Amino acid sequence: MKKFLDDNFLLENKTAEILYHEYAKKMPIIDYHSHLPAQEIAEDKQFDNITQIWLYGDHYKWRAMRTNGVPEKYCTGDASDYEKFEKWAETVPYTLRNPLYHWTHMELKNPFKIEKILNPTSAKEIYEETSALLKTPEFSVRNLLRKFNVKIVCTTDDPCDTLEYHAKIKQDSFEIKVLPTFRPDKAMAVEDAKKFNEWVNRLEEVTNITIRDYKSFLDALQKRHDYFHEMGCRLSDHGVEELYAEPYQEWEIENIFGTIRRGKELFNSEILKFKSAMLHFFGVLDHSKGWTQQFHIGALRNNNTRMMQTLGPDTGFDSIGDFTLAKNMARFFDRLDDHNQLAKTIIYNLNPSDNEVFATMIGNFNDGSIAGKMQFGPAWWFLDQKDGMIKQMNALSNLGLLRRFVGMVTDSRSFLSYSRHEYFRRILCNLIGTDVENGELPNDIELLADTVKDICFQNADQYFQF
Repeated sequence: MKKFLDDNFLLENKTAEILYHEYAKKMPIIDYHSHLPAQEIAEDKQFDNITQIWLYGDHYKWRAMRTNGVPEKYCTGDASDYEKFEKWAETVPYTLRNPLYHWTHMELKNPFKIEKILNPTSAKEIYEETSALLKTPEFSVRNLLRKFNVKIVCTTDDPCDTLEYHAKIKQDSFEIKVLPTFRPDKAMAVEDAKKFNEWVNRLEEVTNITIRDYKSFLDALQKRHDYFHEMGCRLSDHGVEELYAEPYQEWEIENIFGTIRRGKELFNSEILKFKSAMLHFFGVLDHSKGWTQQFHIGALRNNNTRMMQTLGPDTGFDSIGDFTLAKNMARFFDRLDDHNQLAKTIIYNLNPSDNEVFATMIGNFNDGSIAGKMQFGPAWWFLDQKDGMIKQMNALSNLGLLRRFVGMVTDSRSFLSYSRHEYFRRILCNLIGTDVENGELPNDIELLADTVKDICFQNADQYFQF
């Protein structure tokens, strides 16, 4: 019987062990999609206790706690930090076979070097030990990034963000690059006229452009896109249910924009046309600057109306959607490609039944101009666990080129989530190692090592050109 979370955790054979310990483990991390707050990096924040770095903003843990019968007071409410940690410790034994059980103990082991199992009995000791370490300079935000061997962090930023904290980080000559990502979801969110207009008013303020019509709206967005580029941004990101590709005429979009700026709600057909026009516009902008566009597709968000009204979005009430994706996705990419305006692209799938759809879709638009130009992104959100990662890599292996894959991201708000990169790398090495042991791949360690290093770091380094 193997020991839980030993050095060969998830590595089931000798080849996997060699690939991980001698190659994958040593590679730096390019975290090209995260939700880490730039302000906390700029200020080199120190957390007072593990609850603050671990439970604040983590809807994965909140969902598990609610499922375990923990009242909201201990998730997002006004309970003390220690009380919230106690409730998480009570929940952890019930997360067996959920990736949260693995991540929890991986994050205790690295960086805290704690190998105890978290449960109600060990909770007080672990809380005190981790909290004491977090208060030392060695565990500041910047030093945590150094401990995890992070080379580049890409945050997720609204076009109206001033990026002042990114500027400060750059001025400090911090050796780890912290770069913004252009996330213009609110520029497309015309389902609610009031909220959309409030956001457009903010855009006016930050650009000093009076937005009278659709053209001035696009001018303001281009100005922010230009500014993000000046600040080192090389990626956009879109969180969408599907890729919108309705046919439209420019005059229709101008009229739709005028309608919503007058505070009137739109028909569903108008909403889809406007989203289609905006998504195409952003794709053209990204191509013009050599950026990579990312699409996180397939989440059914904010399903619980009562909790949405109480807590707002991104609090743990989202799920996998079952949208019909292929036709619109092909139409969207084809329109850009037809005018030679298709940027480097990463598509992230949330419904595992669509893995093969995504893996084949990228092959339609790879044109030989850039190796791996079209990417099937890593297993995301509900799928960034062992089974989800294996299924994503198997689909990509069967239908594309796994070795051109740009690898894992944290997609997280926590500075301890870099264990997800370790988790991914162990699973990758075991996947390849098992094929070798079964005689399905040659025992050519140089070939295998190069493959692992490419996927863990080198592909992303070459692909993004940060």
